[in-house]
Amino acid sequence: MERLSLAHRIWRRLPPNARRAGLGMMARALAPVADKVPPDKSQGLAVAGELSRASGVGEAARLLAGAAAKLGYGGVEIDLGIGRRPRGTMAGDAALLMVVNAPSIPLMLARAGRDFLRTRRVIGAWAWELPVVPSIWRQGGRYVHEVWAGSPFIAAALEPLLPGRVRMVPNPLGLRGVAPAMPDRAAFGLPQDAVVTCMVLSLGSSFSRKNPLAGIAAFKRAFGDRRDQMLVVKLSGGAADPRAAACITAEAAHNILIFNETWPRAQVDTLLESSDIVLSLHRSEGFGLVPAEAMLRGKPVVATGWSGNMAFMDETSAALVGYELVPVADESGLYGHLPDVRWAEPDIGHAAEWLRRLGDDAALRARLGARGQAFAARALNGDEMRESLAANGILPVADLI
Repeated sequence: MERLSLAHRIWRRLPPNARRAGLGMMARALAPVADKVPPDKSQGLAVAGELSRASGVGEAARLLAGAAAKLGYGGVEIDLGIGRRPRGTMAGDAALLMVVNAPSIPLMLARAGRDFLRTRRVIGAWAWELPVVPSIWRQGGRYVHEVWAGSPFIAAALEPLLPGRVRMVPNPLGLRGVAPAMPDRAAFGLPQDAVVTCMVLSLGSSFSRKNPLAGIAAFKRAFGDRRDQMLVVKLSGGAADPRAAACITAEAAHNILIFNETWPRAQVDTLLESSDIVLSLHRSEGFGLVPAEAMLRGKPVVATGWSGNMAFMDETSAALVGYELVPVADESGLYGHLPDVRWAEPDIGHAAEWLRRLGDDAALRARLGARGQAFAARALNGDEMRESLAANGILPVADLI
């Protein structure tokens, strides 16, 4: 049996909160910080983040790296992870975009070396889902010169912590475009002649915030047990909240299919392409990747009309659902440390009205889908990213030849 050192035995006896605090202190002591004054000019842009991780922040990093390459800034990828050195090489005069939320930056950079950020302009891309950001995020300002927020909602939350250093740069999904996919209802056991409404969510992102039971309730109120209307709920991250997963799975019926399993990205794309309506009755979103992708595919979206998704939709381009702002109540504990903060409680009756209208009117679905596609394509076309890079003195790689 392996004998543990005295220090290791003491470490294991500490409460989990104390361990996390200790790791944070060590990481902050080791992580390099950004120069107080960034260079006036940079050549190209490297993008760092959890590029090899299947997560929302990983997807954001991949998206921004691809956009940087498409805009002509190189988009060299630097893969970060806790407890290991960054993987990838960037030019000494390139700017760095770190797609890592403020609390995680020291953990990601603890083994990067003291010169990792030296003489380099550093921009952070941060995401948050409530109108107030924890004050500890202010410490992230040590590692970046500027912060990009993917929606006006996030920007407004971050600005009080880092006044004058926050810029709104929507995720450039329209610039990247959506992955090609063909509808294949047979692959999901869906009837060819039914109208299919789809919800896609991760339980690792807070069951309460994603609010899937409200979507199911709205569908039931709209259609009852009609067989010409189908609801598909695609879950991921069920292991993070097995009780919530079981609660959702219990709602399965002859016209409600629940998939609680991990799929490759291409399979999720096929499901979206096979759907007629995409539904999100979230209580809050920092951005709303699934509704944005659905709109870019020309799918009509029924969504809570509040928070980050309003960066790429309005009352002319999506079926916005009314809401009431209520105190945040989140069993996951992700947001419980912020008192007196509110999020949306969507109106299930209003959502049901929209579902009925769209479910029974193919022409309305087509019109709303087309308007949403055009609106989202304009809102997410990468113009703000291009302008923000120029404002930071970052030159495209092509300009250096």
